[in-house]
Amino acid sequence: MTSSPACEPSARSLLTHSISELVQIVRLSGCPVVWIRQEFEEDLRDAFSEMRANEIRITIKGTSGCEIVPELSPSSVDTIIVKKRYSGFFGTSLDETLGRLHPDTLILAGINTHACIRTTAIDAYQRDWPVVLAADCIDSYDKLHHEISLKYMSGRIATVLTNAEIRAELIATQGSHRKLR
Repeated sequence: MTSSPACEPSARSLLTHSISELVQIVRLSGCPVVWIRQEFEEDLRDAFSEMRANEIRITIKGTSGCEIVPELSPSSVDTIIVKKRYSGFFGTSLDETLGRLHPDTLILAGINTHACIRTTAIDAYQRDWPVVLAADCIDSYDKLHHEISLKYMSGRIATVLTNAEIRAELIATQGSHRKLR
């Protein structure tokens, strides 16, 4: 999750708190954590065409805008992947990382539901990964498209679970290789 001007302070605080809680749940269950953040060169040569055309500079390499927000704290054992497009899979090492880590299920958290979360969930689904959307841990500045995206993905592309439900599922499957719902 990177800082977004569209993310209101109270919404950001709630979201980062929920993501921190999810990360603790996942770590305590012994599962790996992979962080994905977006970053572009200062001259925008690797950015979206809209960003280049409008000179939008929001997640620029070497600035705080491309870093994982301070409220979240990746561990030294976590993997951090840099992406250039909405999907965490497109042009990144995520496939290789997952091949090395051998997770049973991918749990997605972050922003924006209608763009980054949705494209990453669809790409994971197309790779036959079971996907869980952490309901408490995803949001968007566009509330209508957030709801539409959740409705579209729920039960088709992914299972939508709260942090409490994820915790219960991880406890129930601890020591086994069963997938979360």
